[in-house]
Amino acid sequence: MLIFVSLIGYLIYFNVVESETFINSPYNTRQDTFSDRVIRGKIVSSDGEVLAQTNVSEDGSEQRIYPYNNIFAHVVGYDSNGKSGLESEANFQLLTSHEFFLDQMMNEFRGQKNMGDTVVSTLDSRLQTTAYNALGDRRGAVLALEPKTGKILTMVSKPDFDPNYIAENWDTLVNDENNSSLLNRAIQGQYPPGSTFKVVTALDYFRNKGSLEGYSYLCQGSITMEEHTIRCYNGSVHGQEDFYSAFANSCNCAFADMGTSLGGKSLRETSEDLLFNKSLPLKGSRRSSFTLDKNSPTALVMQTAMGQGNTLVSPLQMALITSAVANGGILMQPYLIDRVQNSAGETVSTTQAVEYKRLMTDNEANLLGKLMKNVVDAGTASALSGRSYSVAGKTGSAEFDENGSSHSWFIGYSNVDNPDLVVAIIVENGGTGSEAAVPIAGQLFDAYYSG
Repeated sequence: MLIFVSLIGYLIYFNVVESETFINSPYNTRQDTFSDRVIRGKIVSSDGEVLAQTNVSEDGSEQRIYPYNNIFAHVVGYDSNGKSGLESEANFQLLTSHEFFLDQMMNEFRGQKNMGDTVVSTLDSRLQTTAYNALGDRRGAVLALEPKTGKILTMVSKPDFDPNYIAENWDTLVNDENNSSLLNRAIQGQYPPGSTFKVVTALDYFRNKGSLEGYSYLCQGSITMEEHTIRCYNGSVHGQEDFYSAFANSCNCAFADMGTSLGGKSLRETSEDLLFNKSLPLKGSRRSSFTLDKNSPTALVMQTAMGQGNTLVSPLQMALITSAVANGGILMQPYLIDRVQNSAGETVSTTQAVEYKRLMTDNEANLLGKLMKNVVDAGTASALSGRSYSVAGKTGSAEFDENGSSHSWFIGYSNVDNPDLVVAIIVENGGTGSEAAVPIAGQLFDAYYSG
Protein backbone atom coordinates (compact mmCIF):
# COMPACT_ATOMS: atom_id res chain seq x y z
CA MET A 1 0.00 0.00 0.00
CA LEU A 2 2.85 2.38 0.87
CA ILE A 3 4.57 1.69 -2.46
CA PHE A 4 1.27 2.24 -4.32
CA VAL A 5 0.57 5.54 -2.55
CA SER A 6 4.16 6.68 -3.18
CA LEU A 7 3.86 5.84 -6.88
CA ILE A 8 0.58 7.76 -7.20
CA GLY A 9 2.14 10.70 -5.36
CA TYR A 10 5.14 10.74 -7.69
CA LEU A 11 2.93 10.59 -10.80
CA ILE A 12 0.92 13.55 -9.53
CA TYR A 13 4.12 15.48 -8.71
CA PHE A 14 5.63 14.67 -12.10
CA ASN A 15 2.58 15.81 -14.06
CA VAL A 16 2.06 18.97 -12.02
CA VAL A 17 5.65 20.08 -11.35
CA GLU A 18 8.19 18.29 -13.53
CA SER A 19 6.40 17.34 -16.75
CA GLU A 20 6.85 20.73 -18.42
CA THR A 21 10.60 20.62 -17.71
CA PHE A 22 10.94 17.26 -19.45
CA ILE A 23 8.68 18.20 -22.33
CA ASN A 24 10.58 21.45 -22.77
CA SER A 25 13.91 19.68 -23.22
CA PRO A 26 15.32 20.41 -26.71
CA TYR A 27 16.13 16.70 -26.94
CA ASN A 28 12.47 15.73 -26.58
CA THR A 29 11.12 15.10 -30.09
CA ARG A 30 7.59 14.86 -28.68
CA GLN A 31 7.42 18.66 -28.86
CA ASP A 32 7.21 18.58 -32.63
CA THR A 33 3.94 16.67 -32.46
CA PHE A 34 2.37 19.77 -30.87
CA SER A 35 2.60 21.44 -34.27
CA ASP A 36 -0.25 19.18 -35.44
CA ARG A 37 -2.67 21.24 -33.39
CA VAL A 38 -0.84 24.52 -32.69
CA ILE A 39 0.47 27.22 -35.03
CA ARG A 40 3.96 28.10 -33.87
CA GLY A 41 3.90 31.37 -31.93
CA LYS A 42 5.83 34.57 -32.54
CA ILE A 43 9.17 35.68 -31.17
CA VAL A 44 9.25 39.43 -30.64
CA SER A 45 11.80 41.92 -29.35
CA SER A 46 11.46 43.81 -26.09
CA ASP A 47 10.35 46.86 -28.10
CA GLY A 48 7.61 44.93 -29.91
CA GLU A 49 9.25 44.10 -33.23
CA VAL A 50 8.43 40.71 -34.76
CA LEU A 51 11.59 38.62 -35.04
CA ALA A 52 9.96 35.34 -36.10
CA GLN A 53 6.43 34.37 -37.03
CA THR A 54 4.50 31.70 -38.89
CA ASN A 55 2.46 32.74 -41.91
CA VAL A 56 -0.46 30.50 -42.84
CA SER A 57 -1.62 30.46 -46.46
CA GLU A 58 -5.16 29.80 -47.69
CA ASP A 59 -4.41 26.13 -48.30
CA GLY A 60 -3.25 25.74 -44.68
CA SER A 61 0.46 25.48 -45.42
CA GLU A 62 2.75 27.21 -42.95
CA GLN A 63 5.95 29.15 -43.46
CA ARG A 64 8.27 30.45 -40.76
CA ILE A 65 9.30 34.04 -41.53
CA TYR A 66 12.18 36.09 -40.10
CA PRO A 67 11.49 39.77 -40.95
CA TYR A 68 14.97 40.96 -39.92
CA ASN A 69 16.71 38.43 -42.16
CA ASN A 70 20.34 38.04 -40.99
CA ILE A 71 20.34 40.56 -38.14
CA PHE A 72 19.07 38.19 -35.43
CA ALA A 73 20.23 35.00 -37.17
CA HIS A 74 22.17 33.37 -34.34
CA VAL A 75 20.30 34.55 -31.28
CA VAL A 76 16.77 33.94 -32.63
CA GLY A 77 17.95 30.93 -34.64
CA TYR A 78 16.01 28.81 -37.11
CA ASP A 79 13.22 26.23 -37.14
CA SER A 80 14.14 23.89 -39.98
CA ASN A 81 16.98 21.40 -40.33
CA GLY A 82 16.86 21.21 -36.55
CA LYS A 83 16.49 24.19 -34.25
CA SER A 84 18.84 26.76 -32.76
CA GLY A 85 18.79 29.92 -30.66
CA LEU A 86 15.48 31.02 -29.17
CA GLU A 87 13.64 28.79 -31.63
CA SER A 88 15.17 25.88 -29.71
CA GLU A 89 15.17 27.32 -26.19
CA ALA A 90 11.53 28.46 -26.40
CA ASN A 91 10.25 25.60 -28.56
CA PHE A 92 7.79 24.36 -25.92
CA GLN A 93 6.33 27.81 -25.27
CA LEU A 94 5.97 28.55 -28.99
CA LEU A 95 4.06 25.29 -29.51
CA THR A 96 1.85 25.76 -26.46
CA SER A 97 -1.40 27.69 -26.68
CA HIS A 98 -2.98 29.60 -23.81
CA GLU A 99 -5.84 30.98 -25.87
CA PHE A 100 -9.20 31.30 -24.09
CA PHE A 101 -10.37 27.74 -23.43
CA LEU A 102 -13.70 28.21 -25.21
CA ASP A 103 -11.85 29.42 -28.29
CA GLN A 104 -9.61 26.37 -28.10
CA MET A 105 -12.63 24.08 -27.86
CA MET A 106 -14.21 25.79 -30.83
CA ASN A 107 -11.05 25.47 -32.91
CA GLU A 108 -10.79 21.77 -32.09
CA PHE A 109 -14.46 21.30 -33.04
CA ARG A 110 -13.77 23.00 -36.39
CA GLY A 111 -10.56 21.05 -36.92
CA GLN A 112 -8.52 24.24 -36.78
CA LYS A 113 -5.24 24.86 -35.01
CA ASN A 114 -4.85 27.07 -31.97
CA MET A 115 -2.40 29.96 -32.00
CA GLY A 116 0.81 29.32 -30.08
CA ASP A 117 2.04 31.67 -27.40
CA THR A 118 4.26 34.67 -28.11
CA VAL A 119 7.75 34.74 -26.65
CA VAL A 120 8.82 38.27 -25.77
CA SER A 121 12.62 38.35 -25.78
CA THR A 122 14.92 40.70 -23.91
CA LEU A 123 16.49 41.75 -27.21
CA ASP A 124 16.32 45.40 -28.26
CA SER A 125 15.83 45.63 -32.02
CA ARG A 126 17.36 49.11 -32.26
CA LEU A 127 20.51 48.16 -30.35
CA GLN A 128 20.79 44.87 -32.23
CA THR A 129 20.58 46.66 -35.57
CA THR A 130 23.14 49.24 -34.42
CA ALA A 131 25.59 46.52 -33.36
CA TYR A 132 25.01 44.54 -36.56
CA ASN A 133 25.68 47.55 -38.78
CA ALA A 134 28.66 48.70 -36.70
CA LEU A 135 30.38 45.33 -37.07
CA GLY A 136 29.84 45.60 -40.81
CA ASP A 137 31.35 42.88 -43.00
CA ARG A 138 33.98 41.94 -40.41
CA ARG A 139 34.02 38.69 -38.48
CA GLY A 140 33.38 38.84 -34.77
CA ALA A 141 30.70 39.28 -32.14
CA VAL A 142 28.95 41.93 -30.08
CA LEU A 143 27.11 41.20 -26.84
CA ALA A 144 25.35 43.67 -24.55
CA LEU A 145 23.43 43.07 -21.33
CA GLU A 146 22.07 44.82 -18.25
CA PRO A 147 24.33 44.14 -15.25
CA LYS A 148 21.55 44.69 -12.70
CA THR A 149 19.12 42.18 -14.24
CA GLY A 150 21.04 39.87 -16.58
CA LYS A 151 18.82 40.78 -19.54
CA ILE A 152 20.66 40.30 -22.82
CA LEU A 153 19.82 43.21 -25.11
CA THR A 154 22.13 42.47 -28.03
CA MET A 155 23.80 39.37 -29.44
CA VAL A 156 25.40 39.63 -32.87
CA SER A 157 27.73 37.15 -34.57
CA LYS A 158 29.37 37.30 -38.00
CA PRO A 159 29.69 35.72 -40.52
CA ASP A 160 25.96 35.11 -40.44
CA PHE A 161 23.16 33.62 -42.54
CA ASP A 162 19.57 34.29 -43.53
CA PRO A 163 17.27 31.96 -41.54
CA ASN A 164 14.57 32.44 -44.17
CA TYR A 165 16.65 30.27 -46.51
CA ILE A 166 18.26 27.90 -44.05
CA ALA A 167 16.87 24.78 -45.71
CA GLU A 168 17.95 25.78 -49.22
CA ASN A 169 21.46 26.72 -48.06
CA TRP A 170 21.94 24.03 -45.43
CA ASP A 171 24.53 21.90 -47.21
CA THR A 172 26.63 24.95 -48.06
CA LEU A 173 26.45 26.29 -44.51
CA VAL A 174 27.39 23.07 -42.73
CA ASN A 175 30.28 22.37 -45.09
CA ASP A 176 31.75 25.87 -45.15
CA GLU A 177 34.73 25.49 -42.80
CA ASN A 178 36.19 28.87 -43.77
CA ASN A 179 33.32 30.98 -42.44
CA SER A 180 31.61 28.73 -39.86
CA SER A 181 28.55 30.91 -40.37
CA LEU A 182 26.32 28.77 -38.15
CA LEU A 183 28.64 29.26 -35.17
CA ASN A 184 27.37 31.81 -32.66
CA ARG A 185 30.68 33.46 -31.89
CA ALA A 186 29.17 35.50 -29.04
CA ILE A 187 28.64 32.47 -26.83
CA GLN A 188 30.57 29.67 -28.56
CA GLY A 189 33.62 31.40 -30.02
CA GLN A 190 37.00 30.64 -28.47
CA TYR A 191 39.56 33.43 -28.60
CA PRO A 192 42.71 34.48 -26.76
CA PRO A 193 41.51 37.29 -24.47
CA GLY A 194 44.46 39.59 -25.04
CA SER A 195 44.73 42.44 -22.57
CA THR A 196 41.12 42.09 -21.41
CA PHE A 197 42.53 39.28 -19.27
CA LYS A 198 44.51 41.86 -17.31
CA VAL A 199 41.30 42.40 -15.33
CA VAL A 200 41.76 38.86 -14.01
CA THR A 201 45.48 39.33 -13.31
CA ALA A 202 44.75 42.61 -11.52
CA LEU A 203 42.17 40.91 -9.30
CA ASP A 204 44.57 38.10 -8.46
CA TYR A 205 47.32 40.59 -7.64
CA PHE A 206 45.01 42.48 -5.27
CA ARG A 207 43.90 39.27 -3.57
CA ASN A 208 47.50 38.24 -3.00
CA LYS A 209 49.05 41.58 -2.07
CA GLY A 210 46.07 43.20 -0.33
CA SER A 211 46.65 46.49 -2.16
CA LEU A 212 47.67 47.95 -5.50
CA GLU A 213 49.63 50.72 -3.81
CA GLY A 214 53.38 50.43 -3.84
CA TYR A 215 53.65 48.54 -7.12
CA SER A 216 56.34 50.03 -9.33
CA TYR A 217 57.76 48.90 -12.63
CA LEU A 218 60.13 50.52 -15.12
CA CYS A 219 58.92 49.58 -18.60
CA GLN A 220 61.71 49.64 -21.18
CA GLY A 221 59.61 48.07 -23.93
CA SER A 222 60.54 44.44 -23.23
CA ILE A 223 61.09 42.00 -20.39
CA THR A 224 63.20 38.83 -20.46
CA MET A 225 63.01 35.95 -17.98
CA GLU A 226 64.63 32.55 -18.41
CA GLU A 227 65.51 33.41 -22.00
CA HIS A 228 61.89 34.29 -22.87
CA THR A 229 61.18 37.87 -23.98
CA ILE A 230 57.87 39.73 -24.00
CA ARG A 231 57.43 43.13 -25.61
CA CYS A 232 54.85 45.83 -25.21
CA TYR A 233 52.63 46.45 -28.22
CA ASN A 234 54.61 48.03 -31.07
CA GLY A 235 57.63 48.15 -28.79
CA SER A 236 56.16 50.99 -26.73
CA VAL A 237 58.30 52.13 -23.81
CA HIS A 238 56.05 53.25 -20.94
CA GLY A 239 58.77 54.22 -18.48
CA GLN A 240 58.15 54.27 -14.73
CA GLU A 241 54.66 53.01 -13.90
CA ASP A 242 52.51 52.33 -10.90
CA PHE A 243 49.71 49.77 -11.05
CA TYR A 244 47.11 52.22 -12.36
CA SER A 245 49.23 53.52 -15.22
CA ALA A 246 50.38 49.98 -16.12
CA PHE A 247 46.72 48.96 -16.43
CA ALA A 248 45.70 52.08 -18.34
CA ASN A 249 48.63 51.70 -20.75
CA SER A 250 47.99 47.95 -21.02
CA CYS A 251 51.68 47.37 -20.34
CA ASN A 252 52.54 43.77 -21.27
CA CYS A 253 55.88 43.89 -19.53
CA ALA A 254 54.41 44.99 -16.19
CA PHE A 255 51.75 42.30 -16.27
CA ALA A 256 54.26 39.62 -17.22
CA ASP A 257 56.26 40.78 -14.19
CA MET A 258 53.16 40.53 -11.99
CA GLY A 259 52.31 37.10 -13.34
CA THR A 260 55.65 35.60 -12.36
CA SER A 261 55.26 36.96 -8.82
CA LEU A 262 51.78 35.43 -8.56
CA GLY A 263 52.42 32.04 -10.17
CA GLY A 264 50.21 29.73 -12.19
CA LYS A 265 48.36 28.20 -9.23
CA SER A 266 47.13 31.53 -7.91
CA LEU A 267 46.09 32.79 -11.34
CA ARG A 268 44.18 29.58 -11.93
CA GLU A 269 42.26 29.85 -8.66
CA THR A 270 41.18 33.41 -9.39
CA SER A 271 40.29 32.53 -12.99
CA GLU A 272 38.10 29.66 -11.86
CA ASP A 273 36.39 31.96 -9.35
CA LEU A 274 35.44 33.95 -12.47
CA LEU A 275 33.98 30.84 -14.16
CA PHE A 276 36.92 29.76 -16.33
CA ASN A 277 36.89 25.98 -16.90
CA LYS A 278 33.24 25.92 -15.81
CA SER A 279 29.90 25.79 -17.58
CA LEU A 280 28.55 29.28 -18.18
CA PRO A 281 24.99 30.16 -17.12
CA LEU A 282 23.43 30.44 -20.58
CA LYS A 283 22.09 27.63 -22.75
CA GLY A 284 24.25 26.76 -25.73
CA SER A 285 27.34 28.55 -24.44
CA ARG A 286 30.81 27.04 -24.44
CA ARG A 287 33.09 27.09 -21.42
CA SER A 288 36.31 29.07 -21.52
CA SER A 289 39.62 27.39 -20.72
CA PHE A 290 42.55 28.25 -18.48
CA THR A 291 45.49 25.83 -18.28
CA LEU A 292 48.07 27.22 -15.85
CA ASP A 293 48.95 25.34 -12.68
CA LYS A 294 51.74 25.39 -10.09
CA ASN A 295 54.09 23.54 -12.45
CA SER A 296 53.63 25.82 -15.46
CA PRO A 297 56.89 27.18 -16.93
CA THR A 298 57.78 30.83 -16.43
CA ALA A 299 57.42 31.66 -20.11
CA LEU A 300 53.82 30.42 -20.17
CA VAL A 301 52.97 32.27 -16.95
CA MET A 302 54.33 35.50 -18.45
CA GLN A 303 52.29 35.04 -21.60
CA THR A 304 49.12 34.09 -19.76
CA ALA A 305 49.21 36.97 -17.27
CA MET A 306 49.08 39.47 -20.14
CA GLY A 307 46.28 37.59 -21.95
CA GLN A 308 48.07 35.28 -24.38
CA GLY A 309 49.32 31.74 -23.73
CA ASN A 310 46.77 28.93 -23.96
CA THR A 311 43.80 30.80 -22.48
CA LEU A 312 40.65 30.82 -24.62
CA VAL A 313 37.47 32.77 -23.91
CA SER A 314 34.12 33.59 -25.44
CA PRO A 315 32.73 37.13 -25.55
CA LEU A 316 30.05 35.88 -23.15
CA GLN A 317 32.71 34.93 -20.61
CA MET A 318 34.22 38.41 -20.68
CA ALA A 319 30.77 40.04 -20.59
CA LEU A 320 29.88 38.09 -17.44
CA ILE A 321 33.09 39.14 -15.67
CA THR A 322 32.47 42.76 -16.67
CA SER A 323 28.87 42.52 -15.51
CA ALA A 324 30.00 41.36 -12.08
CA VAL A 325 32.44 44.28 -11.87
CA ALA A 326 29.63 46.69 -12.79
CA ASN A 327 27.21 45.12 -10.29
CA GLY A 328 29.29 45.21 -7.13
CA GLY A 329 30.71 41.73 -7.64
CA ILE A 330 27.38 39.95 -8.16
CA LEU A 331 26.68 38.19 -11.45
CA MET A 332 23.01 38.06 -12.35
CA GLN A 333 21.67 35.08 -14.28
CA PRO A 334 21.80 36.08 -17.96
CA TYR A 335 18.58 35.46 -19.90
CA LEU A 336 16.93 36.02 -23.27
CA ILE A 337 13.23 35.43 -22.58
CA ASP A 338 11.50 38.28 -20.76
CA ARG A 339 7.99 36.84 -20.72
CA VAL A 340 5.50 34.63 -22.53
CA GLN A 341 2.10 35.92 -23.67
CA ASN A 342 -0.90 34.28 -25.28
CA SER A 343 -2.10 35.44 -28.68
CA ALA A 344 -4.33 38.05 -27.01
CA GLY A 345 -1.35 39.65 -25.27
CA GLU A 346 -2.13 38.31 -21.79
CA THR A 347 0.92 37.34 -19.76
CA VAL A 348 1.42 33.62 -19.18
CA SER A 349 4.78 33.72 -17.40
CA THR A 350 7.54 36.21 -16.63
CA THR A 351 11.25 35.70 -16.06
CA GLN A 352 12.43 37.16 -12.78
CA ALA A 353 15.93 38.58 -12.40
CA VAL A 354 17.90 36.33 -10.05
CA GLU A 355 21.42 36.35 -8.65
CA TYR A 356 23.60 33.64 -10.19
CA LYS A 357 26.73 33.96 -8.08
CA ARG A 358 28.97 36.45 -6.34
CA LEU A 359 32.22 36.41 -8.31
CA MET A 360 34.10 38.97 -6.21
CA THR A 361 33.64 41.24 -3.22
CA ASP A 362 32.13 44.68 -3.55
CA ASN A 363 35.51 46.19 -2.71
CA GLU A 364 37.24 44.16 -5.43
CA ALA A 365 34.60 45.18 -7.97
CA ASN A 366 35.00 48.86 -7.07
CA LEU A 367 38.76 48.62 -7.45
CA LEU A 368 38.54 46.97 -10.87
CA GLY A 369 35.97 49.58 -11.87
CA LYS A 370 38.41 52.37 -11.00
CA LEU A 371 41.13 50.71 -13.06
CA MET A 372 38.76 50.35 -16.01
CA LYS A 373 37.55 53.94 -15.66
CA ASN A 374 41.14 55.10 -15.87
CA VAL A 375 41.57 53.20 -19.17
CA VAL A 376 38.87 55.44 -20.66
CA ASP A 377 39.98 58.64 -18.94
CA ALA A 378 43.69 58.36 -19.64
CA GLY A 379 44.45 55.14 -21.46
CA THR A 380 43.82 53.01 -24.53
CA ALA A 381 40.03 53.61 -24.65
CA SER A 382 40.20 57.40 -24.40
CA ALA A 383 38.03 57.71 -27.53
CA LEU A 384 35.07 56.93 -25.23
CA SER A 385 35.79 59.78 -22.82
CA GLY A 386 34.13 63.18 -22.82
CA ARG A 387 30.66 61.95 -23.78
CA SER A 388 27.32 62.64 -22.13
CA TYR A 389 27.72 59.38 -20.21
CA SER A 390 30.73 57.89 -18.41
CA VAL A 391 32.41 54.62 -19.43
CA ALA A 392 34.78 52.15 -17.78
CA GLY A 393 36.47 49.48 -19.87
CA LYS A 394 39.47 47.53 -21.05
CA THR A 395 40.85 47.14 -24.55
CA GLY A 396 42.64 44.09 -25.83
CA SER A 397 44.79 43.08 -28.79
CA ALA A 398 44.88 39.30 -28.93
CA GLU A 399 47.61 37.91 -31.17
CA PHE A 400 46.60 34.73 -32.99
CA ASP A 401 49.42 33.95 -35.44
CA GLU A 402 53.18 34.13 -35.76
CA ASN A 403 52.96 37.33 -37.79
CA GLY A 404 51.53 39.27 -34.87
CA SER A 405 48.05 39.61 -36.35
CA SER A 406 45.56 40.36 -33.60
CA HIS A 407 41.88 40.33 -32.74
CA SER A 408 40.46 43.60 -31.43
CA TRP A 409 38.71 43.43 -28.02
CA PHE A 410 36.76 45.79 -25.81
CA ILE A 411 34.88 45.07 -22.61
CA GLY A 412 33.22 47.78 -20.56
CA TYR A 413 30.13 49.38 -19.10
CA SER A 414 28.42 52.76 -19.18
CA ASN A 415 27.17 55.20 -16.53
CA VAL A 416 29.93 54.18 -14.13
CA ASP A 417 28.31 55.36 -10.88
CA ASN A 418 25.06 53.51 -11.62
CA PRO A 419 25.88 51.10 -14.47
CA ASP A 420 23.32 50.64 -17.25
CA LEU A 421 24.87 48.59 -20.02
CA VAL A 422 27.73 46.07 -20.29
CA VAL A 423 29.32 45.30 -23.65
CA ALA A 424 31.81 42.73 -24.88
CA ILE A 425 33.09 43.10 -28.43
CA ILE A 426 35.58 41.19 -30.53
CA VAL A 427 36.56 41.95 -34.11
CA GLU A 428 38.59 39.17 -35.66
CA ASN A 429 41.87 40.38 -37.17
CA GLY A 430 40.82 43.90 -36.22
CA GLY A 431 44.15 45.03 -34.80
CA THR A 432 44.23 46.86 -31.47
CA GLY A 433 41.18 47.23 -29.28
CA SER A 434 41.14 50.96 -29.85
CA GLU A 435 41.16 50.53 -33.63
CA ALA A 436 38.08 48.36 -34.19
CA ALA A 437 36.25 47.33 -31.01
CA VAL A 438 36.16 50.68 -29.19
CA PRO A 439 34.37 52.54 -32.05
CA ILE A 440 31.69 49.82 -32.09
CA ALA A 441 31.24 50.23 -28.33
CA GLY A 442 30.86 53.97 -28.84
CA GLN A 443 28.10 53.48 -31.41
CA LEU A 444 26.30 51.02 -29.16
CA PHE A 445 26.46 53.28 -26.09
CA ASP A 446 25.37 56.29 -28.17
CA ALA A 447 22.36 54.37 -29.49
CA TYR A 448 21.43 53.23 -25.98
CA TYR A 449 21.34 56.77 -24.61
CA SER A 450 19.71 58.32 -27.65
CA GLY A 451 16.66 56.06 -27.42
